Amino acid sequence: MNVVSALAAIALPPLFLAVFVLSLWRTARGLPARRWRSPGWWAYPAVVLIGVGCAVWFVGAFSGGLDVREACAAAGAPYDDAYRSEHWREPSQWFPLHNKCNAGHDLVPAWVNPSLVALAVMLAGCAAGAVATAVIGRKKSEKQD
Repeated sequence: MNVVSALAAIALPPLFLAVFVLSLWRTARGLPARRWRSPGWWAYPAVVLIGVGCAVWFVGAFSGGLDVREACAAAGAPYDDAYRSEHWREPSQWFPLHNKCNAGHDLVPAWVNPSLVALAVMLAGCAAGAVATAVIGRKKSEKQD
């Protein structure tokens, strides 16, 4: 590992956390002050949604741990070698997340995939809110001229 990679590995996580916390703070402070009427404000809730989405995705992606057989035993579900070899691509998919012990038991919590869909919809809502406030602001400025 070279020096640049080591510095990036050390500096980036606190930087991402600081940006997330700042965006969370700006989102919370902007709601009662009606700052959502400005198109630029919509970037803050978008950053918060991306951060939460990453956390939810990591929960789902790493729900089986390093040893799936051991995780299945800890969950009380039998590990089915035949099923796992037939569906070997499922654990490596980006979406929907699955890490099944057998046909009936998934190690990924049931709330993960619906949460990712809801977060994606809310992220699209942030983009729509930014576009809508920009269009409304432009129309108001044209009427004043």
